[in-house]
Amino acid sequence: MQNKTITLPKLTNLSPTMESTALKLMEETGELAQAIGKFRGLNGETVDLAEEQVVKKITEELLDVAQTAVSMMFVLEEMYGVNIDTALEEHIAKLAKKGYL
Repeated sequence: MQNKTITLPKLTNLSPTMESTALKLMEETGELAQAIGKFRGLNGETVDLAEEQVVKKITEELLDVAQTAVSMMFVLEEMYGVNIDTALEEHIAKLAKKGYL
């Protein structure tokens, strides 16, 4: 199994809730979808960006999604007592059971 490990910080200048973080996650996901669609010309508009710029923008938006997801994990741990390490192990086991690994 190949892994990609990305460490993202807890954002300390915010007071997120599960609801506010979920909404932010949807916002960031929308921006990722826009970057993939609009900047690759899927909406019919002419794209004035080079491929490298498009991929850079997609990467930036993807990392915003990842940061927000990690922020929600912190919320779940701190406000609801969720053990993310255990949940991650269960998630990986589920993927293996489904044959994805």
